Amino acid sequence: MAKKKSFLNKLPRWVRSKYVISFMALLVWMIFFDQHNIISQVQLKMKYWDLADKKEYYSERIADVNKTKTELLFDDASIEKYAREKYMMKKPGEDLFIIIDSTHVNK
Repeated sequence: MAKKKSFLNKLPRWVRSKYVISFMALLVWMIFFDQHNIISQVQLKMKYWDLADKKEYYSERIADVNKTKTELLFDDASIEKYAREKYMMKKPGEDLFIIIDSTHVNK
């Protein structure tokens, strides 16, 4: 018991204050034990940023698809271009040459 008193007596008076002790206990509770602790809040914020990035990506993709859809619905030349590029279609009497990039071929 004497060691305990000597340890407490070595601490500054402001650290031994009931307000500081209460604040430290509340801080420890909020960091580690509360349902909405700081660790889970940081994880949720990181997940939010990730989902916001994905939302931005998919919004851009939706805009691109809508643009392509509009072009395909109202322009015959773009329908032909799309069919040739995506589905490798050709007109009768034409020859189709497919060039494969050798850097993307699995060895």
